[in-house]
Amino acid sequence: MNQRDLATTFREEVSYVVHTLRRLGVRPADLEDVAHDVFLVVSRKWSDYQPERPIKPWLFGIAMRVALAYRRRAGYTREVLADNLHDVAAELPSAEASLDGERRRVLVHAALQAVDDSRKDVFVLHDLDGIAMPDIVRELGIPLNTGYSRLRLARAEFREAFERLRDERSGGERSRSDRSRDRGAG
Repeated sequence: MNQRDLATTFREEVSYVVHTLRRLGVRPADLEDVAHDVFLVVSRKWSDYQPERPIKPWLFGIAMRVALAYRRRAGYTREVLADNLHDVAAELPSAEASLDGERRRVLVHAALQAVDDSRKDVFVLHDLDGIAMPDIVRELGIPLNTGYSRLRLARAEFREAFERLRDERSGGERSRSDRSRDRGAG
């Protein structure tokens, strides 16, 4: 492929790469720099890309490795969701201040952080990006059954975290309304 194809790929896929990096735990403040790192690797490996294969799993594989290196660097600390449920829920937009879609998006990103890194890649590629499992396992270099096993476990982890966050959020809203009602009755 020539340089024009690489430039076109960048324009068409940079948004996908940024969203993927966010899903993989890259802090919003670091997304632009880490996405730049992804495309530096893409440019070095461009001759390895096989155009008959889908581009997104290939880009995801690179983004996953760059995000892993980002998380391993000194200074990066992963939030442990179970310890921070109250803090995460408190940062969610209030019902009056945001649309349901935005609130759900915040919950999804928070819940994704609870999914084990070894399974998150399969979950994001399959359930969020809609990539077929055979393409995923080929890109990740894992057996098909391992891919499906990781997907099953990741779905369970995600579902549990999402429900806990949602319940924490709705519990916080009830507490505010109860306090408001108590003040009005006093």
